[in-house]
Amino acid sequence: MIRHLRLLALALYAGTIVIGHEATASRKRDCPLPNLIDATFDELHTGLENECFTSVDLVNAYIHRIDDVNSTVHTILELNPDALDIAEQLDQEREMGNLRGPLHGLPVLVKDNIGTGDEMQTAAGSYALVGAKVDDDSTVVARLREQGLVILGKTSLSEWANIRSMNSSNGWNARGGQTYGAYYLNQDPNGSSSGSAVATDLGLAFAALGTETSGSILFPSEVNNIVGIKPTVGLTSRHLVIPVSPRQDTVGPMARTVKDAALLLQAMAGSDPYDNYTQASPYGSSPPDYAAACQLSGLQGKRIGIPENVLSTLTGNFTPMATAFNAAVSVMAQAGATIVHDANFTAYEQYIADQTTTQAVLAIDFISSIPKYLATNLTANPHNLHNISDIRTFTQQEPLEEYPSRDTQIWDIAIATGLSSTSPEFWAMYQKSLYYGGEGGLLGALSRHNLDAIILPTGVAAGVPAMVGAPVITVPMGAFPDSSPIEYNSRGDMVYIAPGIPFGISFLGKQWSETVLIGMAYAFEQKTLVRKTLKRVVEPKGQLSDVIDEEDEEEGQDDHQGCGL
Repeated sequence: MIRHLRLLALALYAGTIVIGHEATASRKRDCPLPNLIDATFDELHTGLENECFTSVDLVNAYIHRIDDVNSTVHTILELNPDALDIAEQLDQEREMGNLRGPLHGLPVLVKDNIGTGDEMQTAAGSYALVGAKVDDDSTVVARLREQGLVILGKTSLSEWANIRSMNSSNGWNARGGQTYGAYYLNQDPNGSSSGSAVATDLGLAFAALGTETSGSILFPSEVNNIVGIKPTVGLTSRHLVIPVSPRQDTVGPMARTVKDAALLLQAMAGSDPYDNYTQASPYGSSPPDYAAACQLSGLQGKRIGIPENVLSTLTGNFTPMATAFNAAVSVMAQAGATIVHDANFTAYEQYIADQTTTQAVLAIDFISSIPKYLATNLTANPHNLHNISDIRTFTQQEPLEEYPSRDTQIWDIAIATGLSSTSPEFWAMYQKSLYYGGEGGLLGALSRHNLDAIILPTGVAAGVPAMVGAPVITVPMGAFPDSSPIEYNSRGDMVYIAPGIPFGISFLGKQWSETVLIGMAYAFEQKTLVRKTLKRVVEPKGQLSDVIDEEDEEEGQDDHQGCGL
């Protein structure tokens, strides 16, 4: 009941916003309007430039779409109450010829663990942090605002970025309930940037921000038929982002096309004095023109490796992924790439057998990082939380957190070790992780075979590069065929294999190789165009034309009343 009341409040709130504002900029009436479920930067930018619609129109249209589907997919936790005021200001700036950047006036959504110094929460989906306000915008959000983007709202996620429970479900959090994908009834949206992925797929904003520690951008992007870029750790700032691991956390764009994701990445990238990892960036405060890398020739002459020992794990019901992957390899070879087989991760089998070590590194990093976040970044801490033990106690005592149905086992195990990220025992575990991702994993394979990239089905692509902070880009590759069986998650409440559920292909590279990866991903995307071939079971109906028609009708009523005076 509480969840339904929250959703009703969101719907009523959205309606209030729509009614309370009108577009202030001029607007032509004879323009083609893009279908928002697939609208690209080029279409939206052209429409704004040609005065076909305004930023206020876009915000209103996206709110209509959110209102239409959020009670089904539970992807938006809250709307920004300032969104239309911001859009109105940006429209006025456009009228005066003052554009902040190419993305000026486009609405984006951000994950609920990315700080915003406004009226919205930054709570990682947990009631433990509701009311615990951050003291400013996170650096990535501040940069988006500087570039003229509208922060439309906060998206759902796997609570605490999937670093709480061993028996929960992807996309569940106490604040918003269970997020679902749109391609099958009760579809597992994967985690933890679940809401950002589903919202982007359904065209509830131009794009969204997600975060990844190990798979949290890549996996939800894959199963929701979108592009996700997991940047090199240090390319984008994590300042005022709720931490998991400083060694692996990164903030990245989630969009419907490679070019759109590249544009958003450029807008948020750059060094930050509040995040030491960004000081290692070779670009300083001037990131590359990532959109310029989007060339159809992006695969020509590239040496691309396949770790066959990783690919061989896709058996049984995952065989369709391997089949589609082999077809994708043929596309790349025809586009001029040299395919290098047996570019194996030499320590992969050891890594798979030693998941306890790699998981412990993340858990101990989390319990070491969260006290600093709580102590230095909050202007309010209503539940008086100072460390992970405080958070665990609150979680276990708050009924809305659904404990013990959704346990705190990751925290329990980490606390029980008695270790911190400064313990000698931790350092030995961390060195193992670096080996699994480095010489024994991605970096070793790239070096030995003189490769530009490694490619893998996204479902097996995230863990190894995560350990060394290397970049990965996922692009739609296909979907499970009609003959696929239906398989559920371990809780038995979410479907993760079924006919029509999407899967993707990933391009993995060495640190700071985003430009090369974007070029390859773009060329593959444009030669396959998989995204538009897949079918959803849920799709919002609202379009820009609906908003414009409503405003025209209201103007007509005002004119009629005026003539009668």
